[in-house]
Amino acid sequence: MWENSNPKLIKGGIHQDHRGSISFVNDFSLERIKRFYTLSHPNTSIVRAWQGHKKQTRCFHVTKGVFCVACVKIDDWENPSRSLQAETFILDSKEPSVLYVPKGYANGIKALQDDSILLSFSETSFDDKMEDDEFRYDSNLWVDWKSIN
Repeated sequence: MWENSNPKLIKGGIHQDHRGSISFVNDFSLERIKRFYTLSHPNTSIVRAWQGHKKQTRCFHVTKGVFCVACVKIDDWENPSRSLQAETFILDSKEPSVLYVPKGYANGIKALQDDSILLSFSETSFDDKMEDDEFRYDSNLWVDWKSIN
């Protein structure tokens, strides 16, 4: 997975019995993860886009609600083409999965349900030297977020 050059959705499942349920994504390896953080969106109007990384991968998992996560491969980090094609993924806490986004991509997110929570995994710690690896772009590029509900 970690050497894959394209975004990949890793599907999991849910096991239920009289004791409750267990959500899992058994094919997602945590071997390179050094930290994680949560993103909470109180409503569906918030768009967090675009963040890109030349050197770092990101992985996303929804713990509550539903998110649309869009990914776009960046052609020029200083002045990316406005015509790049984004790929979108719907992540739902009721259908456990992890979205792997390789280095070289920018991503954007939007909650599709109020009070949704997204877990973001990073393979770098704050002590790692990753200068010049945080790129931000206008949220209006590549995806019409208003059309995603």
